[in-house]
Amino acid sequence: MVSSEYERRIAARFATFDQDGNGWIDREDFSAASKAVLNEFGTTARSDKGQALYGGAEAFWQGMAGIADRDGDQRITRDEFVNGAVKRLRDNPDRFAEIARPFLHAALAVADTDGDGKATVEATARVLKALGAPEEVATAAAATLDTDADGKVDEAEVVNAFARYFTVPE
Repeated sequence: MVSSEYERRIAARFATFDQDGNGWIDREDFSAASKAVLNEFGTTARSDKGQALYGGAEAFWQGMAGIADRDGDQRITRDEFVNGAVKRLRDNPDRFAEIARPFLHAALAVADTDGDGKATVEATARVLKALGAPEEVATAAAATLDTDADGKVDEAEVVNAFARYFTVPE
């Protein structure tokens, strides 16, 4: 049984994925997220980075749909998210992170302006804002992601934080 406190805590996580606010997560939400990140950095969809981001978003969608879309309608409702994706993955956060890794890797590459495989904390905040986080939340979260305090965020830092955030214990 899923507690009301558990449901409350993951409501924001569901909204993170439901980019258009229509009450379900679908492929279009992942495309919208990709488009928002590309627009933020002035990167074209046809560029290598743009193609990688859209490919990562599709892989992420497929992985999440495979876990949570219980009725096969190509939509993940809030109930499916609560009882499917989050509940099934909270015991294995690494699985969720691996589903998200191609998208996270590609988003980080879009934000990585000097090609060192890392994005600045400021660029990471821009990604988070593009994905719908309020500015103050995005800024604070990006700073928290920089676990080694080098002023940059790398893939391991992002993937680990993502797994922790989206796999809420009940």
